[in-house]
Amino acid sequence: MAKADPATVEFETRAKNLLKAELKRKGVTYAQLAEKLGTVGVQENERNLNNKISRGGFTAAFLLQCLDVIGVSDVRI
Repeated sequence: MAKADPATVEFETRAKNLLKAELKRKGVTYAQLAEKLGTVGVQENERNLNNKISRGGFTAAFLLQCLDVIGVSDVRI
């Protein structure tokens, strides 16, 4: 699928919104997320996380890493 494909854009937006909602629900900032990701070997800083999440074009592995470190075990899609 092409990056500009409407289906791709729709699902990237859904992934971004899902992650942002879970961060907000858990009260976790990007700085705190960067620290938590560091504990599992993922080196990101607050600014990079902000950019990556705002774009929405991150991998499923990154999404799962973020959800895991903030303590999300169930996701409703």
